Amino acid sequence: MDAKALPNDINLLKQMVAELLASLKNKDQRIGKLQHYLEQLLRQRYGRKSERLEDVDPALLLPFIQDYIKNQDEQNKEDKKTGTLEKEETAKEKITYTRNKPKRKKLPENLPRDIIEYDLDESEKVCDCCGEQLQRIGAEKSEQLDYIPASLRVIEHVRFKYACKHCEQKVVTADKARQPIEKGIPAAGLLAHVVTSKYVDHLPLYRLEGIFSRHDIDIKRSTMCGWAAGCADLLWPLYNLMGKEVLQSKVINTDDTSVRVQDKNLDKKTRTGRLWIYCGDQNHPYNVYDYTPNRSREGPESFLREYQQGYLQADAYAGYNFIFDDPVRNVIELLCWAHARRKFYDTRKNAPQLSHTAIAWIKLLYNVEKEIKDLSAEQKKAVRQKKSVPILDDFKNWLDEIPFEQALPQSPIRQAINYALNGWDALCRYTQDGNLSIDNNVAERLMRPIAIGRKNWMFFGSDNGGRTAAILFTITQSAKRHGHNVFTYLKDIIARISDHPANRLHELLPDKWTAKQ
Repeated sequence: MDAKALPNDINLLKQMVAELLASLKNKDQRIGKLQHYLEQLLRQRYGRKSERLEDVDPALLLPFIQDYIKNQDEQNKEDKKTGTLEKEETAKEKITYTRNKPKRKKLPENLPRDIIEYDLDESEKVCDCCGEQLQRIGAEKSEQLDYIPASLRVIEHVRFKYACKHCEQKVVTADKARQPIEKGIPAAGLLAHVVTSKYVDHLPLYRLEGIFSRHDIDIKRSTMCGWAAGCADLLWPLYNLMGKEVLQSKVINTDDTSVRVQDKNLDKKTRTGRLWIYCGDQNHPYNVYDYTPNRSREGPESFLREYQQGYLQADAYAGYNFIFDDPVRNVIELLCWAHARRKFYDTRKNAPQLSHTAIAWIKLLYNVEKEIKDLSAEQKKAVRQKKSVPILDDFKNWLDEIPFEQALPQSPIRQAINYALNGWDALCRYTQDGNLSIDNNVAERLMRPIAIGRKNWMFFGSDNGGRTAAILFTITQSAKRHGHNVFTYLKDIIARISDHPANRLHELLPDKWTAKQ
């Protein structure tokens, strides 16, 4: 605007300046938010994914929190001296000796061995000094590990037929054992290999197709996709049983992540579906995945319909509120301190002093958890009540007293503060029971196989493909939870489940499974 066009009225000029200042303030806030979102996107795309608790800059901490941390450290040292922090009798032995350098591990005894012997020529078995014959006194042995590529074999089923030569009417054929996929060519071992390759090793089927071609076997990826769906149908009763078991847990940890789903009816060809994880407690040790075509509340509502009298640990997704608001079911909400910390971590460049101070508070809570990780549930509760609860009280007082001008309503740091304050009771509830966890990391870790797989197999071919993935991820991740060789477990249960009595299906659960000899 040309200066000559400005009005001469001072009051009008003041009003215009005030409006411009307000407009600039709004733009600055918007620019700050956009910069925050851009930094988040760049970090997700190119940056380090971990959020280490050590990432706190002491120079950015407010003086009072530095003193608070110092006092906590002194108290911890005093506790160790006086023995106020009781440990279980099975505490680890304190190492007072110097460790030797690690040696090469012995190769497993169960591996087949090819023996290659090296001997002297007859002319070399004569002593150079006296001419007498040398006597063998021993041998030096060394081992190498060799690799033999996976091999395929053909299992030929021969069903003998019998007929009556007298009347030439009756013909009887011996029954064949039920197969995982009737009239299909894959045996249990091949099916287990395909499932393990895709859902554990994250190999897309086109790569597996190439691997088979090196064995001169032509198996199309579409064929293997059908096999995976067949395995999911076959294992659905076991998947369903695991889901029912998880719903008996005292605590369920849940999380979800997005997956692309092919949809030929859309211009973009894909849409966004969701995979959910429901992780059972130690008495119901199964990791159950569920697929839904979207993130509406119908997904968790359907899966958790019969869950009651327990704890549900998740993020603050509003889709779970229907569970917590039902007084009959009495499901108690637990929130995740790692999730709350992430909100502050993401604002460390926009509001460095406040965010680093908040992270320092949360680190104090995790320091307590580190101390008590080997204690019993009752001991954990006692220490949390003594140490964590006072920290939480002081932390909340600090959050409540943050001046308005330091954290404006729409700023990322204010959103982080509000997230913590709005869910404060659910964030602190873990201190009331030693069986509860400070965070939901167990569920978030079970989303990693999905994230890795997404980068390889890219998308699901349909909603049915999502259902197949949920079932097979459940079986494989539950087997891994119990330390099983996933291929061995899969091969055995795929071969057995068709003829296994329904009332003994629990025998195939990974915590109760014993391989059939």
